[in-house]
Amino acid sequence: MDIQADPVTPSDDSPSRIAAKSFATATPDESDLGFGRVAAQAVRGRFLSPDGHSTARKLGLKGQRTEQLYLRALSMPWQSFLLYLVGGVLLLNGVFALGYRALGTAALVGTDSLGLDDPFMRAFVYSVGMFTTTGTDGMHAVGPTAHGLTIAQSLIGPLVGMVALALIVARLTRPRAAILFSQSAVIAPYEEGRALMFRIVNELPSELTEVTASVSMTWFENIEGQRERNFHQLPLERKNVTFFPLHWTIVHPIDERSPLRGVTPERLRRGEAEILILISAHEETFSTQVSVRHSYAWDEVTWDAKFTNIFINSIDDALAIDAERLSRLDRLPENSTRSPATHEGAAIP
Repeated sequence: MDIQADPVTPSDDSPSRIAAKSFATATPDESDLGFGRVAAQAVRGRFLSPDGHSTARKLGLKGQRTEQLYLRALSMPWQSFLLYLVGGVLLLNGVFALGYRALGTAALVGTDSLGLDDPFMRAFVYSVGMFTTTGTDGMHAVGPTAHGLTIAQSLIGPLVGMVALALIVARLTRPRAAILFSQSAVIAPYEEGRALMFRIVNELPSELTEVTASVSMTWFENIEGQRERNFHQLPLERKNVTFFPLHWTIVHPIDERSPLRGVTPERLRRGEAEILILISAHEETFSTQVSVRHSYAWDEVTWDAKFTNIFINSIDDALAIDAERLSRLDRLPENSTRSPATHEGAAIP
């Protein structure tokens, strides 16, 4: 955010007055990013988790457990999804097997050919055959209760199968972007001064184009003796790239117009600063717009360091990077970036 002083009176030239004036005249969309000006003052901790999910909670809304479970099933890693799916099916069949077992050995006949001595395993094999509709190989239920369990299982099994298939299809066809962020942001040397930087890379083989970055910062400021939380848009050296084949180092130059002018590690800690990031892009596989959120807390900003060169030599002389170096840093002499550059000007209190 470009902060300008009010030239009417000399007393209005203080950084606190400038920040308060800028915050007061900004519209809600420009100032609080939609979190709410009043509510933001009461927040302690992060606005976004490191994986980009909002830490806010909406209470009093009923009937959202199914929706939350569905969204979690879509977003969790494939290994976890398959583990939960297989585990849930086995658990459900185990419950039915216990039901058959509770009715006694006479509830199921034709199990002698299985070669299993354990009555529970016999009931479990029968349960799986009914659940998956693959057949029970001559086994059948005896008695009204056992037949009731069989009928229930023959209905529940295909329904669970359809739900599982629908979730798999939804996961495969869901447009998404898997953008990997560097583990920390850095305050690194930049031209004649310093800058806030972080790096991103596309984890998927799909192509992203027209990638746009929006970076904001929130922290507490001293406004006329009052501790208030303010939001600032951080101008970027480059806010969009047309192609995103490798990685992108996103840079906010710290100059006299930057909200981070004169910043020190102590100022970030005292202000409980958080860097809020939104990456938007066009995903070519499904030809749709996708977005990813991320945040860095004040203690996830590294000082007196710069990112390691991520480029490597390839056999065919093509451009290549080593994504494992995304978060790797080269240490600089002490106070290389902890001390403000002379041209930055006074820090926001």
